[in-house]
Amino acid sequence: MLKEFKEFAVRGSVLDLAVGVVIGAAFGKIINSFVSDLLMPPFGLLFGKVDFKELFINLSGIAYQSAIEAKAAGAPIISYGMFLNSVLEFMIVSFAIFLLVRQVNRMRVKPAPTPTTKECNYCRTIISLQATRCPHCTSQLNLAA
Repeated sequence: MLKEFKEFAVRGSVLDLAVGVVIGAAFGKIINSFVSDLLMPPFGLLFGKVDFKELFINLSGIAYQSAIEAKAAGAPIISYGMFLNSVLEFMIVSFAIFLLVRQVNRMRVKPAPTPTTKECNYCRTIISLQATRCPHCTSQLNLAA
């Protein structure tokens, strides 16, 4: 059983998956920082100096200055600003993955198409592979070729 587990663990697809998960987690942190620290502050400035992380709906009826203060007090809130950040992060990650997969698909070697024509051995005219006689010179073609 240990031998089977070792074969499973070192199989290429399992290792590829593990590497993908680790890189994906690190990439997620980079995108999170990009959205939170670089992208959302200019958007907040455009919308009147709003910090999207602080956008929330208070369900308790008691006034709180920030979402952090409301959460610390245990008040029920809907943090729609954090949701907007998460949606934007998802969109950026999805677009980046789309671009990556698109490039990988372009780099893949495409199989050569199977030929449908051949050259006549006598007159060098291009003819169908199924032809038994050349339509140009009327030579009998070798059926084995």
